[in-house]
Amino acid sequence: MSDTDPERLQRVEAIFRKAPFLENLGVKFLGCGPGWCESGLQVQNYHKQQNRLVHAGVLATLADHTAGAAAGTLIAPGEIVLTVEFKINLLRPGKGQSLRARAQVLKPGRRLSVVESEVFAKEGEQESLVAKATVTLAVLADFKEDAG
Repeated sequence: MSDTDPERLQRVEAIFRKAPFLENLGVKFLGCGPGWCESGLQVQNYHKQQNRLVHAGVLATLADHTAGAAAGTLIAPGEIVLTVEFKINLLRPGKGQSLRARAQVLKPGRRLSVVESEVFAKEGEQESLVAKATVTLAVLADFKEDAG
């Protein structure tokens, strides 16, 4: 499911594995290659808002984090990406058994990268586009947050 080098693949997988928020949401890394990434989740009751639809925050999180991982496939060791801006269009209600996000880098850069993410909901055998996001990410030198 990947056409990128093993070291880079491990770094991108770590973007998902080391994020407690994503672990709590149940987001899974599905694959990546140079300039793209896919992730998904099985929809649970706690993902839903008062009308029993997937909460927009879940869709936005999936789009944003997958975009960061896609940009992460193109950066050098010792660099990270952080979202500085994103816009999401919620195209139809998020409902179904699972969600899948696919992100593609539109413009890689030394300082800023622009990525497009699409989020699909699967209901039965039908998969439909429910959200589309444009994400701008800053490329920075890696830093280690203080453990305290």
